[in-house]
Amino acid sequence: MSKLKYFYQCQACGYTSAKWLGKCPDCGAWNTMVEEKAVAEPRRRAPGDREKSMPQPLSSIEGGKEKRISTGIHEFDRVLGGGIVAGSVILVGGGPGIGKSTLLIQAASKLAENSRTVLYVSGEESPEQIKLRAERLGINSDKVILLSETNLEGIIAAAAGLTPGSIVIDSIQTMYTEELSSAPGSVGQVRECAAKLMHFAKRSEVPLFIIGHVTKEGAIAGPRVLEHIVDTVLYFEGDRGHAYRILRTVKNRFGSTNEIGVFEMTDSGLTVIENPSELFLSGRPQNVSGSTVVASLEGTRPLLIELQALVSPTTFGMPRRTCIGVDFNRVNLLVAVLEKIAGLHLGGMDIFVNVVGGIKIVEPAVDLGIIGAISSSFREAPIHPKTVVFGEVGLSGEIRAVSQVDARIREAAKIGFERVILPTTNGARLKDSQGLEIVGVTDAGDFLDVLFA
Repeated sequence: MSKLKYFYQCQACGYTSAKWLGKCPDCGAWNTMVEEKAVAEPRRRAPGDREKSMPQPLSSIEGGKEKRISTGIHEFDRVLGGGIVAGSVILVGGGPGIGKSTLLIQAASKLAENSRTVLYVSGEESPEQIKLRAERLGINSDKVILLSETNLEGIIAAAAGLTPGSIVIDSIQTMYTEELSSAPGSVGQVRECAAKLMHFAKRSEVPLFIIGHVTKEGAIAGPRVLEHIVDTVLYFEGDRGHAYRILRTVKNRFGSTNEIGVFEMTDSGLTVIENPSELFLSGRPQNVSGSTVVASLEGTRPLLIELQALVSPTTFGMPRRTCIGVDFNRVNLLVAVLEKIAGLHLGGMDIFVNVVGGIKIVEPAVDLGIIGAISSSFREAPIHPKTVVFGEVGLSGEIRAVSQVDARIREAAKIGFERVILPTTNGARLKDSQGLEIVGVTDAGDFLDVLFA
């Protein structure tokens, strides 16, 4: 008889304890310790694994560029690094209703058009429900095989018999393996199911897409090891109140990270946005204070994004600071620089900063845009609508150089801007101004003088 073992496991990080704890000692989460039971059995080695794991000299391994498979959606291919690599495991996370299943069933349809059978496994919906969505999206293909199953052993057996070109798992939190007695969605089940699926994908060289639920903090639910197991981690960003969706690469073993793809949610599914910069600047007000355009770089793609700021006297004892789309601590730092270096008295002001379009920016090159928008709103002085700014601001007010300047300037010229304000160091190294007026600045005071000249 196998002996049952009971323990308590944190559902956020996987920490185990012999007794229940209110707070996890490892990750600090409250009320996440859940009782689990598992059969203590020795792990058996699969036949043939010993031969595959024999040591090999590096020089004897056959290399070369990996073969890519196009998904048929070029924005999806962009975030994947150019397409799907055989045997890769791709994790797609995002909030409920943001478009994860819609994107993958559209990609499955495109892959099926290229004579590649796709096995779509759903543990949350019946085949009839998936069929209703497919009809709404205009998808009807004999090569998209639907399977409503949550048992991992049954899924792997079906995939082995079908030998599909790719597999979609929707979602990993609904799957369970018979080797563990814990409930689906628990830390042990998610970790074990993901590991077994990864081994199957690598052994059969079948690309595998896994949909993952996210917590209220925005992280993928389950143990952190889930993101370490897979090859690529993609996050869907965007407010459900906005029609635009941002697919961002967080991890990619076969391409660059922080790459983004821009989509629009319509009645017929997710459609690709061909010119994101023009989209984010549409409806931009002219000759109003507190608005500026920054050239940001997301992965390898330059984007022109509008930053808005509102500065008004506070009616409370403590002024408010609200930031949407940019780092809150970074904005507080830049406000302190404006007070210390530029002499702006912002201590008694409420300051609100917003990135138009629902996109999140983490690049320090938008620092100049933030201080420009705040200064414009504080002085009630509009910025010239054909001006683009970018540059990093240091604590002493100096303007530091950023990367990929030529790509940013090309994007500004394509949209129709006339003047670019950038760090002096970048201006001296610039190869082609694209016919734009290039103005270099060295510190925050110099920048404000040029901006409002």
